[in-house]
Amino acid sequence: MKKIDLRKELKDLYSPSPKEAEVVRIPKFQYLMIDGTGDPNVAPAFREAIQALYSAAYTLKFMIKKDKAIDYPVMALEGLWWADDMSAFVDARKDSWKWTLMILQPNVVTRSLFSKGVRLAMEKKGLPALAKIRLENLEEGLCVQVMYIGTYAQEGPTIQNLHSFAAERGLALRGKHHEIYMSDPRKVKPEKMKTIIRQPVERVKI
Repeated sequence: MKKIDLRKELKDLYSPSPKEAEVVRIPKFQYLMIDGTGDPNVAPAFREAIQALYSAAYTLKFMIKKDKAIDYPVMALEGLWWADDMSAFVDARKDSWKWTLMILQPNVVTRSLFSKGVRLAMEKKGLPALAKIRLENLEEGLCVQVMYIGTYAQEGPTIQNLHSFAAERGLALRGKHHEIYMSDPRKVKPEKMKTIIRQPVERVKI
């Protein structure tokens, strides 16, 4: 059986240091994606989106393992975050937040296999949010990133430090705030959870 392990192949992009930020270039990847709005702590849509994403991801994994004799691990949950009024994001007015939750997929997941997998997941689980999932490419290009260790509520200083790191190198922020959740909150203490904080940037034109 052929095995694909994106965690090893992309180790340079998915294992930044918690001590120092870094500049990286993120190529085009494909993800299972689902959009939503509202406070992630209380919005039912947020929990439903996570449940649907993992249902689709594991259905695809086992379907491809059975039909194609190719096995691969399901990657970590990721999230893009923004707000129409960015002051709502900065001031943590979470009811106004918008988000895209996503899980990185290997290239073996084609659009036809994706459609088949989602249909199969719907038959097994019947989760309404499965109908909102799409397979989409994202190429973030030049980014800064760092590993944050701690609770989600205390990310603020790390994010500010990352933005300062970018500015000191003549890089301007662009795009959406990106987080990659490397720890399972059901198994890891909040103060020890690992989250990659990633921010697309561009070189300042003079």
